[in-house]
Amino acid sequence: MKIGFYTSTFNDRPFEEVADFAREAGFDAIEIDVGGHIKTPDRVADAVTIARDRGLFVASITFFGNQLDADVGRRTELRSQTLEFAHAIGEAKVPIFVIFPGRNDDASEEENYDSFADHANALIEATVASGLTFAIENWPGPKDNFVGTTPYGWQQLFARIKSPRFGLEFDPSHLLRIGVDPFAALADVRDRIAILHAKDTAIDAEQLQAVGYHGKGWWQYKLPGKGMLDWDKFLRQAKSYGFDGTLSIEHEDAAYGWPRKDLSARKEGERLGLSFLRNTLKSI
Repeated sequence: MKIGFYTSTFNDRPFEEVADFAREAGFDAIEIDVGGHIKTPDRVADAVTIARDRGLFVASITFFGNQLDADVGRRTELRSQTLEFAHAIGEAKVPIFVIFPGRNDDASEEENYDSFADHANALIEATVASGLTFAIENWPGPKDNFVGTTPYGWQQLFARIKSPRFGLEFDPSHLLRIGVDPFAALADVRDRIAILHAKDTAIDAEQLQAVGYHGKGWWQYKLPGKGMLDWDKFLRQAKSYGFDGTLSIEHEDAAYGWPRKDLSARKEGERLGLSFLRNTLKSI
């Protein structure tokens, strides 16, 4: 497996600087954030070249946005941009394009799944020549209600999107905080794992008891190895399914400079994550 990181942690820094750090720190790969480091489809090729010139494998490019936005104009514009990015990413021979389903609060559950599936199937058909794989990250969204972010939601989408070119950027940290067993969840989607997000979650049992699931302050995202996930078991399980792709660290650990605080602390967090994952991979 390759180890990289998602560049959103450094969206306040020029991409050349971020790629230089990735090379110097010893990362194998990088996951580039559109909003922070690419902006427009015509800049995809340049960003990919910058990374590859430094010996980095560009594992994926990630485009944030609610693909099911209730506002027809915003939804249409975002989907048009998504298609443009997909063509540019495919032409740059980056293997994976990560997007977010989102949710339309004005539509039914069934309508949401049908709409996103229609959109995803159209993207897949439009990029046959490049063979680009589309993946969704299982981030539940700001209201914890995005579709396709739980085992039930994945099966709803996979029943509608048959192509193996559609899969998951599987992030165990989100599952831990919503009460889903990440090991059972991984087993259920073993054939649809495109990329793994390396992020952990810590849960404060006393605070949870005090405020309940709808309260605040009882969970925090952490660097891999600093939360509650058994990474040896998790990576051993992924490997047993034949996964040999990229572990992309998504650093959102407030103890190490996130968000956009001390730059040296953020870099140290990435280095610690890399060291932890390297050591874990050696043991499995």
